[in-house]
Amino acid sequence: MPISSQPCGCHLMSEEVHLRLILVSGKTQDFTFSPNDSATDIAKHVFDNWPAGWEEERVSSPSILRLIFQGRFLHGNVTLGALKLPPGRTTVMHLVARETLPEPNSHGQRNREKTTESNCCLLL
Repeated sequence: MPISSQPCGCHLMSEEVHLRLILVSGKTQDFTFSPNDSATDIAKHVFDNWPAGWEEERVSSPSILRLIFQGRFLHGNVTLGALKLPPGRTTVMHLVARETLPEPNSHGQRNREKTTESNCCLLL
């Protein structure tokens, strides 16, 4: 059930997904959501319930908040249930402000386009 229609904390225990969101500044906050909540739902809820300790990082719109899970941006329609998060445990995700997202396969495409190019550097 989308969080906009049911307040946080009202879900059945077995259906709760616990997230610890980390900002670039290192500040964290714990939230509870439903497995049916999408990345867009989460961004809107966080924006509407912006933690007091995060005031310096406040953004102008929920549409620029992006979640990063296991090094990948979550696109707006991805639900927490689709991620198969471990039940009963808190999952850590990063929350960043970014206008646009990379295409889902852009990293793989960039790797396929490389032939003999090298991006190595030597530190002395």
